[in-house]
Amino acid sequence: MIYTAILFGSFFGLLAIIFGAFGAHLLKKKLSEEQLQSFETGVKYQMYHAIVLLFLGFKLNSELSIDNYIVYAFIIGVILFSFSIYGLVISSAKNKKMKFLGPITPLGGLFLCLGWALIFYKFSLLYFI
Repeated sequence: MIYTAILFGSFFGLLAIIFGAFGAHLLKKKLSEEQLQSFETGVKYQMYHAIVLLFLGFKLNSELSIDNYIVYAFIIGVILFSFSIYGLVISSAKNKKMKFLGPITPLGGLFLCLGWALIFYKFSLLYFI
């Protein structure tokens, strides 16, 4: 699990830089201000969680189930949250909005929240026990 967290963290970080540049330079002319802000939100959340995954990869114990759940929650959350935003923004810019992605974004947000809640749970147990 350690390598999974580091692998996905570094890959998500790489893609966040590429997508951020793509949005700032190529999409800026094609997107409305609102669409560009949505795209940037996806990039920001992706980068935040890429950093978290890298940190977790160096700190968590892959033999503990809760640690594995934390990593999976963040990976699934980033994919569902950020990538659904990218799909929604780009498809709406082409006037072919993929509406089925709309409900996927909050589901991704729930997985991100789950990851944070599991971290809170894990460390609150360590603190209070």
